[in-house]
Amino acid sequence: MAAIAENITNASSEGYTRRSVTTTESGSSTATMTYYTARANFGGTQVVSVNRGADPYLDASVRMTSMNLASADARLRWQGDTEVALNDGGTGVGQLLIGMFQNMDKLAAAPSDTSLRVTTLDSIGRVADAFRQTATDLDAVSKGIATEGQSAISTVNASLSALAEINNSLLRAQPGTSAHAQLLDGRDATLLTLNANLNIDISFGALGVATVGFAGQTLVTGDSAASLSLAADGDGRLSLSLSDGTALSAPASGALGGLFSAADTAADRTANLDTLAEQFVTNINDWHGQGVTDGGAAGAPVLTYGGSAASVTLLALDPEDLALRSTDGTLNGNLLTVSSTLRSNGGVEQGWTALVASQANLLGATKAEYTTAQGRNDQAVAAREAVSGVDLDMEAAELLRIQQAYSGSAKILQIAKETIDAILQII
Repeated sequence: MAAIAENITNASSEGYTRRSVTTTESGSSTATMTYYTARANFGGTQVVSVNRGADPYLDASVRMTSMNLASADARLRWQGDTEVALNDGGTGVGQLLIGMFQNMDKLAAAPSDTSLRVTTLDSIGRVADAFRQTATDLDAVSKGIATEGQSAISTVNASLSALAEINNSLLRAQPGTSAHAQLLDGRDATLLTLNANLNIDISFGALGVATVGFAGQTLVTGDSAASLSLAADGDGRLSLSLSDGTALSAPASGALGGLFSAADTAADRTANLDTLAEQFVTNINDWHGQGVTDGGAAGAPVLTYGGSAASVTLLALDPEDLALRSTDGTLNGNLLTVSSTLRSNGGVEQGWTALVASQANLLGATKAEYTTAQGRNDQAVAAREAVSGVDLDMEAAELLRIQQAYSGSAKILQIAKETIDAILQII
């Protein structure tokens, strides 16, 4: 009755495994002679053990699928944010580059128009602003990944400590008891949390004590637990180590594995953006430098680059100082070279398109991987629940069985009483 009540009460409790009770005939006897057992006497029933409806294979399967799902989920979320940071809308680098070239084409038709010169300078400045904004957004993504990574490490360290405490209690608990079953539930829940964050190695010893390792290092053995540390490099890439400074390899899966991968992607995109920003500044300045101003001077630098896309800045330049003429004196001669010098193969415009397309393809592949991982995890959880979960209909049937057993026992007592009464009346 207690086992059934426990099952019904915890039917919706996460991590709870169905309990059952094994009973056997009691060997007790009321005989007083040393070498004689009264075979006609019934000793009743005694509880041998409280059992968990657990399957180690199914538990391991759920840990594996949840680990892969957590990795795909982390990568999907942060790669989506990376794609948003690489804004390809109207205020993004790509669209503003197109607008800049369109303004240059308009200016080529009327090179002396001051308003068109102002518009062209403004469009160059807007592209510079877009590079800076994109760099800022990518930096925010990297910092967000690092913050989530620190939270995941805190969860892992807390779980490692909790597992060590559970191991200690398992060594003291009597196998086959309700307390031992509860400790095993706690152990499995803790291992599931660890696996969801990190691709750990797990082995089991006597009394269900778990040993956990990662990258050749033992994290939990017996009641002793290590702790991990996470650090972010200057470019946003993550590194993992033990608290004593021992470097560890990057996680291959789990939420931390997904975060490490997402951090690498964000760092790569930032590096690509920096390269494009430097190319943009160089190309614009080279193009402008080959031209001649209305006053006959060579074109001065238009933009500055301080080592990253976040530093691209438009220099103060008057509209009349634009070097739109060619060296032969043609009023729009330098503007006519825009297509060949700024929009040729391998230019910034094509580089930006390739960058955005690369991120979109990666995000699409990750979405497909997440969908697959979700399906596999759902199947694994369903298979485990079929064995370990609580079926309220089954528990209700068990209650009816016990009710019938009580009714049968009561009937036996009633018949015995009536029989004895009848005998006494005859006497």
